[in-house]
Amino acid sequence: MKPALDVITIGRSSVDLYGQQVGGRLEDMASFSKAVGGCPANIAIGTARLGLKSGLVTRVGDEAMGRFIREQMEREGVSTQGIITDKQRLTALVILGVRDEDSFPLIFYRDNCADMALTEDDIDEGFIASAASIVVTGTHFSRETTAAAQKKAIRIAKAHGRKVVFDVDYRPNLWGLLGHGAGESRYVRSDAVTEHLKPILADCDLIVGTEEELHIAGGSEDTLEAIRAIRAISTATIVCKRGPMGCVVFPDAIPDSLDAGVKGPGFPVEVYNVLGAGDAFLSGFLRGWLKAEPIETCCAYANASGAFAVSRLLCSPEIPTFAELQHFLKAGSRHKALRFDEDINHIHWATTRRPQSDTLMALAIDHRMQLEAMAKEIGAPVERIPDFKVLAVEAAARVANGREGFGMLIDGIYGREALFRAADHPFWIGRPVELPGSRPLDFEGGGSLGAKLVEWPVGHTIKCLCFYHPDDPPEMKERQERDLLRLHDAARRIGRELLVEIIAGKHGELKTDTVAGILQRLYDLGIKPDWWKLEPQRDEAAWHAIGHVITQNDLYCRGIVLLGLEAPENELEAAFTAAAREPQVKGFAVGRTIFNDAARRWLKGEITDEVAVSDMAARFQRLVDAWQRASGRAKAA
Repeated sequence: MKPALDVITIGRSSVDLYGQQVGGRLEDMASFSKAVGGCPANIAIGTARLGLKSGLVTRVGDEAMGRFIREQMEREGVSTQGIITDKQRLTALVILGVRDEDSFPLIFYRDNCADMALTEDDIDEGFIASAASIVVTGTHFSRETTAAAQKKAIRIAKAHGRKVVFDVDYRPNLWGLLGHGAGESRYVRSDAVTEHLKPILADCDLIVGTEEELHIAGGSEDTLEAIRAIRAISTATIVCKRGPMGCVVFPDAIPDSLDAGVKGPGFPVEVYNVLGAGDAFLSGFLRGWLKAEPIETCCAYANASGAFAVSRLLCSPEIPTFAELQHFLKAGSRHKALRFDEDINHIHWATTRRPQSDTLMALAIDHRMQLEAMAKEIGAPVERIPDFKVLAVEAAARVANGREGFGMLIDGIYGREALFRAADHPFWIGRPVELPGSRPLDFEGGGSLGAKLVEWPVGHTIKCLCFYHPDDPPEMKERQERDLLRLHDAARRIGRELLVEIIAGKHGELKTDTVAGILQRLYDLGIKPDWWKLEPQRDEAAWHAIGHVITQNDLYCRGIVLLGLEAPENELEAAFTAAAREPQVKGFAVGRTIFNDAARRWLKGEITDEVAVSDMAARFQRLVDAWQRASGRAKAA
């Protein structure tokens, strides 16, 4: 029977905390980025991104960091069947930084950590046998219990005819050879470690390591001699990683020169951070090796994946996806520092962002100016607006009933508590950044845009409304485009999705090609939002023109949601019917059509909370039904 998985990795899993101040000491780091780390965990993610079906066997703590690892694995498509929750131990942590191109300070927090408590009992035969291969790693041979767990996995794999991959992954201080402060050190000669690893080599089908790691495995500081010593024990394919020189592979007899092995193309790039490069490398190699590609192709995948990793800051988040890798191998890059290549960065972002439903039906309650005006008109205190927005969340939750594909637009001014309550539900959440009614575009609150956005939860989408028409004065267009570019850059740098809302019809004629032309202009500037929010169009041709522009410029765009502009429900249903015929339109985000009447009556004190919630829920439900009917008809047609 064909294995369900391609590869299962075994061993370390941690949370990496990367210092964001590049060029400084760890002592001086002020902020950190969080990511999944640990060689096996990184490889599980990397192989999944490159199109393999992967799984992970490890232990994590029964706390937030352990849940983060499990949830991130699920987001990446990695099987979590082998992840055990350890209720007595904490998840391992690693503190890392980039001092310069040669120094990468690192501290392991692994004293009695969860993953080092892995035992033979954690190795499930059925799970191991479900994969075509397993990856065992050096660190987990450093302790008796974890070594026994990996040896059991090897026995099971061999019994079921599966491949065994050994990543030497040598960290001297994790073998107790150096102190806590020497996490950066990659090599200390140790005959004891060499003797410890020798029995492992005979059962391996693939052995991968740097020259120093092969020195420790082979017991010699002469690389060729070390490789020959490994060959005397093992028939495995041996892969020697050589940093900027790429790699050299020895599938059979060992030649007289390192350079006589099998090689693939190298990719000279600027070295930004070497940490995690080996895990990206092995992920790439396995993508080819497990698909029976020629060794030269395996090397190309491996070298390119490693090049991506060294050119970026973090570990697992920087490993490329297969779409990204294919683009790079085909088109290359004009940037030696790959992190500055916007085309590659966009593919990376779009193919690694959090999964989301293809449909989005959202209740918009991010209105500030309109609700302030309403409260003033009827003599109600604006302090009541936040409470009403909480009721809107309850209304949306009743309609969604825990299903995916529903969302809300909520502001942080009057909607702070509503945002907290929305987090209790599986909503897509968008938050506005524009100053209400501003034209030209301005951002709310002044000051640093990026400093504000970094405080947002990672799942919140940035929403920006821009009143933009092609006939606007050149100076206005220039200013609005500059601010949209600034916002796009901020969104990408801090890892938040972006929705750009364009309203053109309020300030000029809306022709068939008006909005399509605006989108093309913004794409030409390099602005590629995850979502567009657009007003109803005058005809079907306008929607198709818009859809064509998106398809030609960004295959990874999530799509369009339709805005309401306070239109009556019957008009919106007609707009839904026209829009649904364009595949790029994925739903709607409507506000005043749903909440206006309830807000007015509730602020006046004419209705109770329950009546307001029921009224909004009923209106939202009718729009959901209308969209689903329109979408269903369009798909049938």
